[in-house]
Amino acid sequence: MEPDDQIMQGPGERRVAEAAERIVAEGRPRLHRTWTSLVATSLLGGIDVGVGVMTLLFVRHATGSELLAGLAFSVGLIALLLGHSELFTEGFLVPVATVIAGAATWLDLVRMWATVLVMNLIGGWVFMWLVIQAYPDLRPTAAALGAHFVDGGYTLGTFCLTVLGGGVITLMTRMHHGTESVTGKITASVTTAFVLAGLGLWHSVLDSLIAFAGLHTGRTPYGYADWLRWLGWAVLGNIVGGLLLTTGLRLIRSAPLLTDDNPSVEAG
Repeated sequence: MEPDDQIMQGPGERRVAEAAERIVAEGRPRLHRTWTSLVATSLLGGIDVGVGVMTLLFVRHATGSELLAGLAFSVGLIALLLGHSELFTEGFLVPVATVIAGAATWLDLVRMWATVLVMNLIGGWVFMWLVIQAYPDLRPTAAALGAHFVDGGYTLGTFCLTVLGGGVITLMTRMHHGTESVTGKITASVTTAFVLAGLGLWHSVLDSLIAFAGLHTGRTPYGYADWLRWLGWAVLGNIVGGLLLTTGLRLIRSAPLLTDDNPSVEAG
């Protein structure tokens, strides 16, 4: 047995190989879905995240604690996991690895990214309108939190917050594929929500829904044009963080397992 083969037989590398096979097996059908399936799943993703944002606003309004509100947001990420809906920033590790493995094209990837982002935002916009109409007491909190992000400025510091946000949510995807335990996956979702929302990292969809809640109050210093500029900044940073901090390094480690001539990945 060659030295490289001996290394690949180790328990750690064996788990990496198994995770790579699961990633490609999941990514192939995700990238080749019909338009109807893709749109419906993405709309549900926006609504699921909206449930988390609603909980976050309630806890922040009641306690004033950013950390407790971040923990409360975990409801949204658990809903995404167990409801099998889709969030834009979950589309980095699995789809990119699938394209690298030759099981889909870059055009398939762009189609998925664009559709998921737009549908997440539409679903979230509608859900947050319902929340603000149902719970008017949340309006001051929603307006203040929305302004915190949209009026946060375009600086190196805020860009780093978007990069960290993209990296953390992609790490959650990596952890989900590193275990078959539902308990382990839920734990990953809860801890990610705490870090993402509790520490104030910037996330294109999560914080857009907070901004929408504020806009629905009619009491914000920012408008939709301001939010759209902020969205471009957040999406760029999230993609950089998701691809470079997590996906890129993961693909370097898994590169031999994702080539076209690898039988186990092809079988997956």
